[in-house]
Amino acid sequence: MLRKFASYYIPHLRLFAADMLCAFLSSVCNMFYPIVTRNIINVYIPERRLSTLAVWMAALFCIYVLRAGFNYFIQYYGHVMGVLITMDMRRDAFNHLQRLPFAFFDKTKTGALMSRIINDTFEIAEMSHHGPEDLFLSLVMFSGSFIVLCTMNVRLTLIIFAFVPLLVAFATAMRRRLSRTSMQTRVEIGSVNADLANSIEGVRVSRAFESPEHELDKFQNGNRAYAHARGQQYRAMAAFFSGTGFIMDLLLLVALSSGGLFAYYGRINTGEFAAYLLFVGLFIEPIRRLINFVEQLQNGMTGFVRLQELMTAEPERDEPGAVELTGLRGDVAFEHVTFSYDDDSGRNVLSDLCLNIRSGETVALVGPSGGGKSTLCHLLPRFYEPDAGRITLDGVDIRSYTRLSLRRKIGIVQQDTFLFSGSIRDNIAYGNADATDDEIDAAAAGASIDEFIRTLPAGRETYVGERGVMLSGGQKQRIAIARVLLKNPPILILDEATSALDNATEVQIQKTLTLLSQGRTTLVVAHRLSTVRNADRIVVLTNDGIAEEGSHEELLARGGLYFSLWNAQETQA
Repeated sequence: MLRKFASYYIPHLRLFAADMLCAFLSSVCNMFYPIVTRNIINVYIPERRLSTLAVWMAALFCIYVLRAGFNYFIQYYGHVMGVLITMDMRRDAFNHLQRLPFAFFDKTKTGALMSRIINDTFEIAEMSHHGPEDLFLSLVMFSGSFIVLCTMNVRLTLIIFAFVPLLVAFATAMRRRLSRTSMQTRVEIGSVNADLANSIEGVRVSRAFESPEHELDKFQNGNRAYAHARGQQYRAMAAFFSGTGFIMDLLLLVALSSGGLFAYYGRINTGEFAAYLLFVGLFIEPIRRLINFVEQLQNGMTGFVRLQELMTAEPERDEPGAVELTGLRGDVAFEHVTFSYDDDSGRNVLSDLCLNIRSGETVALVGPSGGGKSTLCHLLPRFYEPDAGRITLDGVDIRSYTRLSLRRKIGIVQQDTFLFSGSIRDNIAYGNADATDDEIDAAAAGASIDEFIRTLPAGRETYVGERGVMLSGGQKQRIAIARVLLKNPPILILDEATSALDNATEVQIQKTLTLLSQGRTTLVVAHRLSTVRNADRIVVLTNDGIAEEGSHEELLARGGLYFSLWNAQETQA
């Protein structure tokens, strides 16, 4: 774990070295004051050497100017280094998130992920800067003051240093408690973030059902759990700081009383006694830094451990020897495919399913909910992996291709259209980041959204709001279609692409989708059977597998399940 953490310093090694050098020089500057004080009391004043006194005062002033410069570098560039390290960690975490399978996101709350990437890395930034700096400064000042104290009086130094093991033992005993409470606090704030993100995303539902009190209760439950965890952490911190503070106060008391006795019996002179007390103060300062370092270490390493838990989640990986998918006719085959979600039900969504789709054919998947229609569509781009069987493109197992090249050949329009925060142009261009404005306009025209865009003051640069909230359902759907048109894939998946729209909008978009499907292998999932009656083939999928398949007319003539579903919908209409 520490080796992994240290690896983030490598790209910023020069800045880190400069920061440590400034920290070392700043510590050296601190050592001059007690030495000069001793000489002033013992030599310069008794011998009335005013010129030497003035020289050392000027020297101390210059030393403090240098120390101010060193401290400025430490405070500014040290924090910059911490930010750069955190930026690298967030980059790696975000990049890793992009490669995790859908199953990971099915089980993980968005707010909890955000907490790990944002909140935890902030604590890591503080530790990455202050941690090594405080540790290094403490070692320099601790060893330096110990050496100087020993040169002044070894016995008195040993008496004072006898308290160090007591301080170390106490800090070690408290460290485990601090670590446990710090981790629990991180868990609870992640839960609060998750509840907050969920409530904000569902604010329209909350308002529609007039249930803000319910949402507040849910949030408060998590908030109270966080407050309790934070309280436990602060209790551990209070015990730690008060205990270490008491031990250091005892150390000062022993230094004062022992030094006083040594001075009384003539073992040290007045100047040495004064310098000794100043050096004891310098000796205590690194101890205070080490105490702060323990707190930073707990907060930072707890955050880093949680970040590494995310980073160790198994990403999607291509099979050994996987190649780029280039030329493609578009023949799709599901061969004895079995699949179940990793949940508590233990039920197979698909069992030994076989389905062949010819190049350029439009196949509609219909049937009762829970029959595996959407699941089948998610298996083709390898969002999930079959438990058994295989899926082929032009007779070749899709696992033989890299995921990236496979997904480039597949376009998806879903029922729940997701638009990113940004402009209309940004969302259409998501299908092809290198597209020109003319190509984007052509895609918008193909999706019948161009006229609407021209009515907007900002045109294609109009901001759509979070998740496209400033647009209607039909407008969002057309932008999603334009996005796929710009991608121009040979395989198209339409997963309930019009089910959430009103009839008039559905008719318009259905015409666009029909044009979009021409010349492409197309999988259509639909509950409204009227939208797929012109499909080349209709497959009725149930919990038991494929119940029947054929054209609209063929299935009606059979008088089977499709016939029953059609009549039920016609009656309701």
